[in-house]
Amino acid sequence: MSVSIRRATPADAPALASVAAATFALACPPGTTEANIALFIETSLSAWSFEGHLASDVHRLWLAEADGEPVGYAMSLHGEPTDPDVQNAVAVRPTVELSKIYVCESHHGTGVAKRLMEAAIAEAMDAEAASVWLGVNQQNIRANRFYEKQGFVLRGTRFFQVGDSTEADYVRELPLSPQTP
Repeated sequence: MSVSIRRATPADAPALASVAAATFALACPPGTTEANIALFIETSLSAWSFEGHLASDVHRLWLAEADGEPVGYAMSLHGEPTDPDVQNAVAVRPTVELSKIYVCESHHGTGVAKRLMEAAIAEAMDAEAASVWLGVNQQNIRANRFYEKQGFVLRGTRFFQVGDSTEADYVRELPLSPQTP
């Protein structure tokens, strides 16, 4: 199976929303209710939301496709963090947030997430960022292991709202250098 990674275009908004709807729950802690997950998908991961991101100068999105079918995506935000907890946690500036990186369960362990991350990191380096940071749910053991393996260092904690539930995320940072993938 051939997997390609490419920069997303406005025409990809429905595909991005489809992947987001299929994958968001995989990153949520076990206690997150289906109602909160559905509300978050409806309000933050809709095709309309992705259209807005794709039209923004701040957002960058990539789409992973396997034989023409969407199987993952990544989104980064260029600019300084606005959350005070993140501002205090991120040590190296200027920085870029790796806001989302999701891969369909059928493609876990195939290297798609790493390739999406590499695309986002390359873009951050091209923009002369000195680091990339992300927030990852503290209970998402699989994702935390993956980010740690990729060199992301634990820097602090932030809080993330999913419906009426407040979730605790680790803030992780990857200092960039010319040798970083």
